[in-house]
Amino acid sequence: MAVAAELRASGAQVSFLGTRERIEAELVPAAGYEVDFVKVRGIDRRNPLRAAAAVAEALTAVEAARRAIRRREADVVMGGGGFVAGPAGLGAVLSRTPLVLTEADSHLGLANRLLARRARRVCLAFPIAGREGGRYLVTGRPVPAAVLEADRAAARERFGIPTEARCLLVMGGSQGARSINLAAVEAFAERGARDFHVVHLTGRRDFEEIERRLAAASDGDGYTLLAYEPDLGDTLAACDLVLARSGGSIFEVTAAGRPAILVPYPHATADHQSANATWMAEAGAALSIRDEELSAERLSTEVVRLLGDEERLAAMAVASASLAHPDAARRIADEVLAAAR
Repeated sequence: MAVAAELRASGAQVSFLGTRERIEAELVPAAGYEVDFVKVRGIDRRNPLRAAAAVAEALTAVEAARRAIRRREADVVMGGGGFVAGPAGLGAVLSRTPLVLTEADSHLGLANRLLARRARRVCLAFPIAGREGGRYLVTGRPVPAAVLEADRAAARERFGIPTEARCLLVMGGSQGARSINLAAVEAFAERGARDFHVVHLTGRRDFEEIERRLAAASDGDGYTLLAYEPDLGDTLAACDLVLARSGGSIFEVTAAGRPAILVPYPHATADHQSANATWMAEAGAALSIRDEELSAERLSTEVVRLLGDEERLAAMAVASASLAHPDAARRIADEVLAAAR
């Protein structure tokens, strides 16, 4: 959507391909874009029958994607590497429409591996060994303009955070991260007093449970609980430290120049979240904790230590900002426009 905004600003018409079951069905129309839906799901490689059914579904989706591309009279197709990217990319190839791919992780996903040779350009979030030069370009991962433009004073006023107070942001993606949610509410609400504010994005799945636990533990003073935020602009601007998974949102974290404690999702494809966390940790921008080592006690110790060490926190913030690619959306949009021409 960040790339779409740049393309629209350049005068291009933009529409999306997606599935009705995932977040694009809500966010894309809300942002004012049209969307065509195809039926496709991820391939469960642990279950041969489900995997076969998913492949059959994907083959049917290729034709649906091709029809949508022709109906839209598209000059170019951009693939984002998700479930829909495979059928959409093959639909582009079959309709002889130029294809640009983007990869948000530290390895090429299945769809991008299959389509890379047919793409005019493959835009990478990270340098990937063996994917240098030629059609590959390291652009970083696009982030919403709201993250780059958010005002700290306004964000803190929104959440009721005093100017001089430290603030921890807890998040785990649109669905949330259960292990992080449970450890955070225990560490920072149920265990008693703390001298910093917490903004906690639970995700919709766990929100009611965490809300009940917070209400039972305290009066909620200094603890802002939210189910979801569509962009992360205000929450990142308001905080001094982030506790999160290490998926694609690490690029929002670096764009905002925030230090982080990262807990990689242990079942991520090719363990890419561990690689993402290592990338930030080696730069001095983050501390990484394995999911199985996460506990309320460990979390409380690390957060209190970091928020109390102003010098280290500042150094981590500088390191985080040094990893950012604030122009990623514009660079990718330029590649898409060049392919369209």
